[in-house]
Amino acid sequence: MANATAGGARIVGGVDTHQDLHTAAAVNVEGAVLGTASFPTTRAGYRAMLAWFRSRGELLRVGVESTGSYGAGIARCLALSGVPVLEVTGPDPAARRARGKDDALDAVSAAEAARTGCRVGVAKDRGGPVEALRVLRTTRQTAVKCRRAALQQLHNTIVAAPDEVRDRVRNLTRMRRLRTCAAWRPDAAGVRDPAVATRISLKHLARRVLDLNDEIAELDRLIGPLVEELAPDLLKLEGVGIANAGELLVAAGENPERLRSEASFAMLCGACPIPASSGKTRRHRLNRGGNRQANSALHMVVVCRMRTDPRTRAYVARRTREGLSKREVMRCLKRYVAREVYRVLTAPSSA
Repeated sequence: MANATAGGARIVGGVDTHQDLHTAAAVNVEGAVLGTASFPTTRAGYRAMLAWFRSRGELLRVGVESTGSYGAGIARCLALSGVPVLEVTGPDPAARRARGKDDALDAVSAAEAARTGCRVGVAKDRGGPVEALRVLRTTRQTAVKCRRAALQQLHNTIVAAPDEVRDRVRNLTRMRRLRTCAAWRPDAAGVRDPAVATRISLKHLARRVLDLNDEIAELDRLIGPLVEELAPDLLKLEGVGIANAGELLVAAGENPERLRSEASFAMLCGACPIPASSGKTRRHRLNRGGNRQANSALHMVVVCRMRTDPRTRAYVARRTREGLSKREVMRCLKRYVAREVYRVLTAPSSA
């Protein structure tokens, strides 16, 4: 795409992000394309992109795709340079059908979205302790999934194991079974024997589970104090623990003020009911969008409150008498919890 420089113009940038190369586009405030260029995904490349933007005029803001993955580096660089960064949520389907697709067109589309304010939101700040919490929690979640898979495979292997192997461990408790299998020293020379091969497999699976137990415990020792430091007021809410508080903190991000209202936070968490009315029927349906991990955290808070909180139990009883099902009552409660969480996260004392 040809360049059309406009010295001294006020411009808006757009970035189409990829693993090794980003494509940037600059448009002026009237929407005219001033140029496109590609830059490597390195610190030097980010600085070169910023210099290229500023050579086109006064840079007002930049729309970046995938600020949580491929665009994280350039988003951090722009934010540290004082440039407002907007996350472009997705391409315009109508424009893509009409114009086709390539990296330059996608960058122009991102710049146009940032210029008009359509399909964009303020990008998460990923340069603080909440980002550190997210990284630790993500690592812990994958460790838990791997442990679950290893335990399931260990169980299935024991079920189908030769009798002389299965009889030794089938009636043991989980931890005793793990330690017994991990302590085995089968002779690898007899690997062609199914019983020996099974013992070798169980030994490795048990050791894998024990290693993952240690890894998860170590991460918990880091995550707990970090959540207590970041959100002490959030932990004071009824039913909110370390795990739920951490998930809600990560969903809101380092800069929860980017969310315009508690309704936008509820929508982010998938706790905002969707109108589904027609004619004389007035109803709302389940919101299946939003951050499902944050939605799960709200759900667990509601489950805890329904068991232990007198106010919540009274509310459930009243709404049940009014004809609402248990699921509908829980959806209402999740909306109220989202409101409480938003107010705590955006309160001056929690900053």
